[in-house]
Amino acid sequence: MKTFVIYCTDKPGTEQKRLDARDAHLAHIEAVMSELFVAGPFKDAHGTTVGSLLIVKTESAQAARAWLEKDPYYAADIWADIAIHEFVAAAGKWIGGKIW
Repeated sequence: MKTFVIYCTDKPGTEQKRLDARDAHLAHIEAVMSELFVAGPFKDAHGTTVGSLLIVKTESAQAARAWLEKDPYYAADIWADIAIHEFVAAAGKWIGGKIW
């Protein structure tokens, strides 16, 4: 298993779509919690949600994409851009120190 960062930016004007899909999205997140390291929204300087960040444990970038496509926010067509990159946690509190 590998770790992937999924960085999604919202399309302009999708605030209501995000609100409408929120309960289904949160239910989905609860169902896949064992595969998540962290997940949450990005906010701009005014407190408006402008995207999402997820760090997931899965086998490949393709599997991470397939995993994301099951999210109700994906089905609601909220995200303008989606970037998925393998991530190696090398240092910090999250991993309890460093890997070298």
